[in-house]
Amino acid sequence: MKKSILLSLWARSLSIQASFNFRTLQGLGFLYALLPVLDLYGGASIQRGEKLRRHLKPFNTHPFMVPSVLGSIARLEEEGDSLSTAELKNILMGPYAGIGDVFFWGTLRVLASVLAVLTALMGSLAAPLALLLLHNPFQLWVRIKGFLTGYGWGKQGIVFVSDLALPAAAGRIRWLSLTLLGIVAAVAAEGVALPGDGDALPGLPGFGAALILALGGYFAIRKGLSQVTLLYGTALLCMVIAI
Repeated sequence: MKKSILLSLWARSLSIQASFNFRTLQGLGFLYALLPVLDLYGGASIQRGEKLRRHLKPFNTHPFMVPSVLGSIARLEEEGDSLSTAELKNILMGPYAGIGDVFFWGTLRVLASVLAVLTALMGSLAAPLALLLLHNPFQLWVRIKGFLTGYGWGKQGIVFVSDLALPAAAGRIRWLSLTLLGIVAAVAAEGVALPGDGDALPGLPGFGAALILALGGYFAIRKGLSQVTLLYGTALLCMVIAI
């Protein structure tokens, strides 16, 4: 397949959420992304119509994992094995959605947000840049590499996602996020004003309050509290104290 067509497929996959609807979810967007392949290998008009209907079925997975599925489906269509495409999509979309949601939404985005908040508390205007640089390069690499591997390996493209071991990495990144959250608490506590006093809470008391907050978060997680709940709870607490 020409490189220009592959580039068109990948670029179209970036807009798959634009046509999200309650009937087919991402199905219409996936069909739109796959159209260049169906134009090449659709066959006669009747056969092409059947392929269009086959792909216009409900489909929903994590948007960053879509290119990996799209690459595998494009390879199957190119090889003439279009009957396996619906089965492969149904097999991959559930696990890919779970992996993507846990890692990208529940872990990487949280880490990037905490780092951006810490950068902002330190008085730097680069906070938005820190968020984008930590979050975007890896997800773009997963989109590109996943698509190329899916197209190159067909049904075996799932090996790429398996080798990434994202669930295991998510656990380690969560602990890093909590460490940064403790630092955020320490930095924020230094600037907390006492009632009726215009001065900030000085050195030792401020770090003592941050230490208590960090230890409280640690034991809360040991009791089953989610890291996301702890993050937003701490942010809310800081806003209340600041008010």
